[in-house]
Parts: sequence; structure tokens; C-alpha cells
Amino acid sequence: MTDAPTYDGPELILSGMQPTGNLHLGNYLGALVNWVKLQERDAECFYCAVDMHAITMPHDPAALPGAVRSVAAAYMAAGVDPKRSAIFAQSAVPAHAQLAWVLQCVARLGWMERMTQFKDKTGSDRERASVGIFTYPVLMAADILVYKATHVPVGEDQKQHLELARDIAARFMRDFDCEGFWPLPEPLIQGPGARIMSLKDGTKKMSKSDPSDLARINLSDGADAIAKKIKKAKTDPEPLPESVEGLEGRPEAANLVGIYAALEGSTKESVLNQFGGQGFGVFKPALADLAVASLAPVSGEYARLMGDPAEIDRVLTAGAERARAVAAPVIADVKKRVGFWG
Repeated sequence: MTDAPTYDGPELILSGMQPTGNLHLGNYLGALVNWVKLQERDAECFYCAVDMHAITMPHDPAALPGAVRSVAAAYMAAGVDPKRSAIFAQSAVPAHAQLAWVLQCVARLGWMERMTQFKDKTGSDRERASVGIFTYPVLMAADILVYKATHVPVGEDQKQHLELARDIAARFMRDFDCEGFWPLPEPLIQGPGARIMSLKDGTKKMSKSDPSDLARINLSDGADAIAKKIKKAKTDPEPLPESVEGLEGRPEAANLVGIYAALEGSTKESVLNQFGGQGFGVFKPALADLAVASLAPVSGEYARLMGDPAEIDRVLTAGAERARAVAAPVIADVKKRVGFWG
């Protein structure tokens, strides 16, 4: 990573999710559980619904505000406390877009061409992709730097984008002779539950965009739906092994064992000590019971919040005000440094 210049500002944590589709078990175990724990640090926490990123792909404008509310409700249902953490919509803070343009003029085309997710998202159809898909890692850098965030909870697939944010910040500070203006944000790699795979294909991540709803457990699912999806989850005919090494080459078995461990707060070794040698006819009901017990409070609170959109809107409004107050002096300083009028 780029070496960090001296920075003596406060610690601030920032992360966000796109308001596209229902948040699911992978989002919960891979991010939200971690976000809740991070509230215990001596740091400000900013968690946004990144609706500006969402429009890089075709979307329904009429549905987007409701999707933002849904994401905010899921954050709160999982335990993100709006009294301790700012919860807001990215688009409600104009400084994100303002800084993104400045940073696009700092970033280099070669840096962007090395971003692997653009290739993954566009495939052979890249000529028809929006420019926004190509440049969205710069917007992500702006999301981070506009608050001078020091730490960003990320999965392995986002580490490249965080490195880009560090490179852009370092280049800006060199170009405009302001060493120490920005911290170079550090990744907070999420824990063992960070990579939850599809219930229908253990080689693919659980995804909001999967055409099969049976491939994921949504945070809005009730007990019956959770139990049904686990019952129908793809497995293989062999019993569970007695060691973690025995899960190699068995992606579906490894995924279900990993989900159990993450929900229980234990390890795969611990789960196999309990269930090794037994078939899925025993393991799946136990996993279903654990998942229902763990997620029922979350889905219940999510349903309550979605039934009171005014409460969600109050949280989003207050969070946006807090975010704008932090971003305002940063973007004002950036404008002066690059020579903008006024």
C-alpha cells in the first residue's frame, strides 16, 4: 500500500451498500454484524446507502427512494444505532459528487483500466457500459475522502478500490502540496462470515441479483422462508467430514458449515466437532433452527421499521445533516486548493 503521510485527525469509519435488491444473510454476516461491533470503537461511524452508485446500472427511479429506506431499515434492524452512527443516503450529500469530479481529474486512466470489477461487470459488452461503471471507483474514493475516513470495512473484493482511494489521495496531496491533508484509509477486513456463498451454488457469492430467491436468505424473510431455503439448499451425498480439510472440494458443504459457524460465533472446526460424520438430514434442521433464532429479531425489527417510513426518513434526514456538516469544510478546502472560484 501507499505509505501514509502524517495525519493527526480523529478516527472515522465509513462504509455503505447499494440500495439494489433485498439485503441478505451475506450482507448481514459479512458486513452488518461487523458494523455494529465497530460502533464500540472510539470513532465516528458513517454508514450510507450508496444510491449514486446504484444508478450506474439501469434502475427504476420511482423505486429508488423506497430501496434507500429498505437499506436504512436493514442497517437499523441489524443493530446500527442512529444515535451513535450516521445513516444517510449518499445523494443527500452533494459533496460526494463535487469531490468525485476533482478526484477524476487527479486519477489516471491507467489506474482505472486495472480495476478488475469493471471487467467482471461488463464482460464482452464493455463498449455499451456507462461511463459511471468505469469511474465509480473514483466516486467510492470520494465517498471515503470527503469525510477524511481513516478506516473502511471492506471485503476482499473491494481492497483494490480502497488501494485506489489511497493512491488518489496521495497524488492529490503531492500535486497540491498538502501532505497530511488526508489520511490514507486503512481496510478493516471483515471476519470469517465475510464470504457467504449462494445456497444453490457454493462457488458463487450470495447475491441480491441472483435470479433465484432460493439462492439467498433475505433479511426480510420470516421463519418459514428461512427454514425452507435451508432445507432446499444444495448439498452433496456425503456426510459432513470430521475435519476442515475434508471440506475441500465440497463448496456447498463448506458454505453451510461456514454459515453455522458465523451465526454461532464459533469456527468451522467447532461445528465439525459437533456434526462431523453426520448427514445433512441432521445438520440442515439444526442450521435452520439456528438461523431462525438468529435472524428472527432482525426480520421482525426490519418489518416494524418498514411499516413506519416516517421514522426511517427522520433517521436519514438527521444522518444527512450530520454527514454534510463533516463534509462541508473538507470540500471547501479542496475547492480552494484546486483554485475554484468563490
